[in-house]
Amino acid sequence: MRRRDFFAALGCGVAVGAAAEDPAAPKAIGAWIHINDEGLVSVFCGKCEMGQNIRTSLAQAVAEELRAPIDNVRMIMGDTALTPYDAGTFSSRTTPFMAPLLRRAAAAARGVLLNLAAQKWNVDQGALAAESGRIVDTAGGRSISFGELAAGRKFFETIPAEVALRPAADWTVAGTSVPKLGARDFVTGRHVFPSDFARPDLLYGKVLRSPAFGAGLVALDTTKAEAMPGVRVVRDGDFVGVTAADSHSAESARDALRAEWKHTPQQSSRAFLANLKQNCSPGASQHAAGSVPEGLAGADHRYQAAYTLAYIAHAPLEPRAAVAGWRDGNLTVWAGTTSPFGVREELARTFKMPVDRVRVIVPDVGSGYCGKSRCEAAVEAARLARAAGKPVKLVWTREEEFTWAWFRPAGLIEISSGARKDGTLTAWELHNYNSGTNAIQLPYQAPNQRIEFHSGKGPLRQGSYRALAAVANFFARETHLDEIAVALGNDPLDLRLRNLSDARLREVFLAAGERFGWGRAKPARGHGLGIAGGFEKGSYVATCAEVAVHEKSVQVIRVVTAYDCGAIINPNHLTNQIEGGTVMAIGGALFESIEAENGKILNAGFSNYRVPRFSDAPAIEAVLINRKDQPSFGAGETPMCAVAPAIGNAVFNACGARLRSMPMRLE
Repeated sequence: MRRRDFFAALGCGVAVGAAAEDPAAPKAIGAWIHINDEGLVSVFCGKCEMGQNIRTSLAQAVAEELRAPIDNVRMIMGDTALTPYDAGTFSSRTTPFMAPLLRRAAAAARGVLLNLAAQKWNVDQGALAAESGRIVDTAGGRSISFGELAAGRKFFETIPAEVALRPAADWTVAGTSVPKLGARDFVTGRHVFPSDFARPDLLYGKVLRSPAFGAGLVALDTTKAEAMPGVRVVRDGDFVGVTAADSHSAESARDALRAEWKHTPQQSSRAFLANLKQNCSPGASQHAAGSVPEGLAGADHRYQAAYTLAYIAHAPLEPRAAVAGWRDGNLTVWAGTTSPFGVREELARTFKMPVDRVRVIVPDVGSGYCGKSRCEAAVEAARLARAAGKPVKLVWTREEEFTWAWFRPAGLIEISSGARKDGTLTAWELHNYNSGTNAIQLPYQAPNQRIEFHSGKGPLRQGSYRALAAVANFFARETHLDEIAVALGNDPLDLRLRNLSDARLREVFLAAGERFGWGRAKPARGHGLGIAGGFEKGSYVATCAEVAVHEKSVQVIRVVTAYDCGAIINPNHLTNQIEGGTVMAIGGALFESIEAENGKILNAGFSNYRVPRFSDAPAIEAVLINRKDQPSFGAGETPMCAVAPAIGNAVFNACGARLRSMPMRLE
């Protein structure tokens, strides 16, 4: 149903809304709150849940400001027909941008309810309070539920520009470890993800893929596939797919297609990395201050080093998946995407139809890591469904996910620096080739700086990844600082503190070091200790690592991460984000690397693409610094940024091998 009908179906109640986001202004976001006659609070939010548990923390924010039991709050998320426009769930923006908006909407809703009660009882609104889903007359001792107040009334009010919010120091629902909403359904398997979703009369689809990047379809023989019972072959330009009554039949029909391809030779991933500077454009300045040549001339010691990163895959738990259905010229797609409105626009462009005739619904994403902001499976399923005249389900195979999704960019980072004997930085020059600009700025003091990014075009499709380029820039910067400290005979933590003016970054370094036992802990034979940290996306992080170096491998023994993301909304879930990000970062640090040769991915599956295993998981400790006087920021990405350099620095501490490439391989 459409939004107007949906609100009508909600029944009597009070609705409070914020202006919907203008698609031309992607930073503007909107949300609605509806309270029905039973006191149930429906929250409409365009963000998507993909495992970061934002559904729970946003519900906490609403419950806190509304003064409603969190069990009465339900989140309606990622539905282009029901929720306001949203640019997408990415870059750790949900907590700092959406949570305050929903808090303001909830506070405004509370004001509406207080006003209704004051009118009902003919009392001054100042004598009333909202508590646990009820309005209470503090003087008269009477109370009325939100649902009773909402009964029989339909009321809409725009959120005022200024709304008083409860300070974090006074939070009772937000700021606590509320259990994950719907946790039992996730544990028991009842929760539906895109790959689980089904519709009546559903067909299954498969798409014919080229054997390599850059290959074009020359000829196609569909005779054998079309002879199979219940199979339909769909061709639309270079797009070729099949539909059948079940997934196995669709796969068999796809394999029966006989295609001839023309292939254009492609550069290998290793060749691209070896010649990365030649494949990149002239630098675009990100920051400049003072004179780097003068800073280097005035230094007691000068250093130069280059750091490289391989292409890596997102490797989500759930590959791309979508179900599409057409009815009366309208298209509805249930898709595993973190950008439902972006996918809606892509579908409208593809099929040359008005955007308001396209609806995208996100059941929940089976992990994304910034790799599902687009959802090619949605377009493919819609093509097949239009031709078949029935809903079609399309789930990518693991090989397709590894091959045709995009990858974290390979990169080269070159750093030149100068320092005095005491470790004070005098100059810093950094050139990032192809990785990106996130966290490229130096969080330490250096009077003479030059920082540039050089964009490149490689042989593989590259794009956003969890923490974007911050992992690369953290790795290069924090490894380089460790090299300076070792060369000068300085303690790596002391050198960082000497060059820090940011009090919050200083505190996370000290907190991590204290919990880890930095300066007191003596590593066992063959073990080493490392430290790294920085600032990204509004949050401060410092990580200490202990590793054991074996003949041909590195084992991470212990990781301690101190984290400051402002006022903490849910401590337990923040700890989960730190722990999950740490394990994922170990994969990129030690194992993960995509290998491509002449347009083909050579390791397109978990059998030959190494991700962290249970045996790779170290003891992980999270030190949470709760800044109740600061705005809340996200934790989906930043906690993983300092893990790789901390591990690399620990490897050097253990055996004297300086590993400047990710993944870090002893050979």
